[in-house]
Amino acid sequence: MKFAILLAYDGTNYCGWQAQDNGISVQSVLESAAEQTFGAMVSITASGRTDSGVHAAGQVCSFSADTSVPPEKIADALNFRLPADICVLKSAAVPENFDANRSAKRKTYCYRMYCARREHPLKARCAVAVPPPDVPLMQKGAALYCGEHDFAAYCASGSSAKTTVRTVYSVAVEEGFSRGSKDIFVTVCGGGFLYNMVRTMAGTLLYLGLGRLTLSDIERSLAFGDRSLVGKTMPAKGLTLESVDYGFTLF
Repeated sequence: MKFAILLAYDGTNYCGWQAQDNGISVQSVLESAAEQTFGAMVSITASGRTDSGVHAAGQVCSFSADTSVPPEKIADALNFRLPADICVLKSAAVPENFDANRSAKRKTYCYRMYCARREHPLKARCAVAVPPPDVPLMQKGAALYCGEHDFAAYCASGSSAKTTVRTVYSVAVEEGFSRGSKDIFVTVCGGGFLYNMVRTMAGTLLYLGLGRLTLSDIERSLAFGDRSLVGKTMPAKGLTLESVDYGFTLF
């Protein structure tokens, strides 16, 4: 039988989603819990591979298993064997042709920053301390990313992507206030993303807000693929996979 789970995790202690030989991954921990739960090896597919240190609030995974556990109770069964920084929020039965990766239509990521001279211990695991930027200017820059563009300038070297053209449906820059400092949220929704693309978009918008780049630089970075026209790739800890859309309700 085929199942889907909605997964949340703090990526701080993991080398990313994908199982690797040089570190502990979210996938390896989850598959170990599944093997203990179902009494057999289980191969689990995620909507996408989050990098080392990246978090998830709404990762979606799929797998097949032979079990008498009711679909909605699989979440509890897995959580019994998972560490505190990984949690299955929901579970459900899905059609046999459902694939968490190939069936995904849109993904939404959020990059979190907060304005402070020093790191706040209650924010530092999931957000990055930055100088105060011009948020309205960042919002103008965010609008330039919407649509289909060649994001070659925003792709880290070593990517195996066949094309660097991607469609971005929305980019929002919002601000709030918590624990004595201003919070900044860069939320990006797209059909798919290149390696480090969202983190580089966030860094470019930050540099724009700090006066280190211009709106023209962003326009030219998309037109010419010039890496010198974008900001730094922001640290992984500020990035969270918020949700995955399949065009229908999963849970």
